[in-house]
Amino acid sequence: MGRAHEVRKAAMEKTAKAKAKLYSKYGKEIYLVAKSGGPEPDGNLALRSLIDKAKRAQVPSDVIKRAIDKVKSGVAENYETLKFEGFGPGDSTVIVECLTDNVNRTLSQVRPAFTKSKAKLGAAGSVAYLYDTLAIVVFEGLDEEATLNALIEADVDVQDLQTLENGQIKIVGEPTDLTKIKEAITAVLPNVEFIEDDITTIPQSWTTLEGEQMELFERLMNLLDDCDDVDTVYHNVSNYDDGSEEE
Repeated sequence: MGRAHEVRKAAMEKTAKAKAKLYSKYGKEIYLVAKSGGPEPDGNLALRSLIDKAKRAQVPSDVIKRAIDKVKSGVAENYETLKFEGFGPGDSTVIVECLTDNVNRTLSQVRPAFTKSKAKLGAAGSVAYLYDTLAIVVFEGLDEEATLNALIEADVDVQDLQTLENGQIKIVGEPTDLTKIKEAITAVLPNVEFIEDDITTIPQSWTTLEGEQMELFERLMNLLDDCDDVDTVYHNVSNYDDGSEEE
């Protein structure tokens, strides 16, 4: 019973930590978007979209409200984006995006994560060219033919359109077309709730790791996850399980 209690306690602590980081991430992002485009969702489409995304990620309403209230009350918080590119074990590559108010603190966190994992930081652009930045939209309520007709009617070109195993429709397009894609679908499906509507970074090719290489890669991911300033990590390891589904 003692062992089971310790395992359960560790799992709960891990979940609590993941939630705290998720809330912090969205709090920063919502603050920045509200600060740049206005704190009213009806007049700031980017903010409205981000709030919808936060709610889908089960971010509490009070976290969202606090971030927006900071802007309304004139609280000044200065964040900047940092991007690190690096090479992990085997043929793995990593892009780390950070949102920070203290560059030196972020550097002191990210660099050791690579060093302790026998990974190597690269120069700007050394890895990014191996990835594509794309708009991803996932929803349900239409079939492929109806979706294609809606996109044609709205004069929106996309790179890929497919039906997922669960029957949902996935659209892949240019980042600049994200809003157009959503508007095209909404025009024929007014009450649609988008399961995913995001701009993300995807590797052009994937690799798999085993044994010690996977252990080192997992160490790198865990150390980066411990960095409060790390916002998003992109990589090309297809068989890495971050455990997000379990949470």
